Amino acid sequence: MQQLYPEPGPVDHDTLIDLYAPPPRPSLRVNFVASLDGAGTLGGKSAGLSGPEDKRVFGILRMRCDALVVGAGTVREEGYRAVRLDEPRRQWRLAHGLTEFPTLVIVSGRCDLDPAQPALADAPVRPVILTTAHAEPGALGDVADVIRAGDKRVDLIEAVRQLRERGLLQLLSEGGPTLFGSLTAAGLVDELCLTVSPLLAGPGAGRITAGPELPAPVDLTLRHALLADGQLLLRYNR
Repeated sequence: MQQLYPEPGPVDHDTLIDLYAPPPRPSLRVNFVASLDGAGTLGGKSAGLSGPEDKRVFGILRMRCDALVVGAGTVREEGYRAVRLDEPRRQWRLAHGLTEFPTLVIVSGRCDLDPAQPALADAPVRPVILTTAHAEPGALGDVADVIRAGDKRVDLIEAVRQLRERGLLQLLSEGGPTLFGSLTAAGLVDELCLTVSPLLAGPGAGRITAGPELPAPVDLTLRHALLADGQLLLRYNR
């Protein structure tokens, strides 16, 4: 892996971990992969756009966060498993004052999740479900903590406030596109980590963002650019 910007040169594993250090304040970063022509998935899943180095960064981002925030649709469509890290990453977290595992947080306005879904039932730490005031969690309350925020839709600003009250300060979202769009519209996105895969996916696939229109574009600044196996790994923040 090579760093192209701001200082060109080779990147070893420890340097890579440092390059993805979160800011000292609470923040929310989003991680996505996309094709050259803007597709967010191949065959309905993001895995076909990824590669070994992108997956390495994916693992580092999970290692460095307090909580992983995903939409219920993404949990189902991507076949999410329990968020379990390997031994070296668990030890790194403990050595750096973090809990052994990050907390999985699922945004589900209707609470239409199966409590037996592996991401919930096999979680090493109790997950959190963000939902609305009128949703009926049912048996989900047996496997996860339920946070209510908002009436007809999940109020993401209030939900993030409640997560931070729990000490979940560094948040990582892996989507999906509608959650990304909603987080952007709510002014909550502090950072985007984007891998650009050297593929032309063709028409059909959606973009990495969807949902409400923005009143104006959000300006981000390039923090670094890495090159690995033809993929560009970009980090932008406010």
